[in-house]
Amino acid sequence: MFDNEARVLMILPRDLVDRARAVAGRATMSIKLPVSLQIVFRALIEEGLKRPGDHAILANVGRQAEMVRRIRTEARRAPAMRSAPGSRAARPQPSAGARRS
Repeated sequence: MFDNEARVLMILPRDLVDRARAVAGRATMSIKLPVSLQIVFRALIEEGLKRPGDHAILANVGRQAEMVRRIRTEARRAPAMRSAPGSRAARPQPSAGARRS
């Protein structure tokens, strides 16, 4: 479709996808042509990138960046929590040579 394109996988909250579906439905009714979620997301991204100094967009980007940071920090802590003293993962397992017959 486009001369220079790239594929991107996006993981989005369900409510955001539902809102995009509503926009696609309204656009389909308005212009009497089928409008997919891909078209809606492409248009929203393109319009958002035309306003790089918009405070609302920058605030949204900042919130999402903080959320990703928090998720990654918690993910790094999770293995340490699983191997805490007293947990099953922290208990020493007998080696194959130390087993009694």
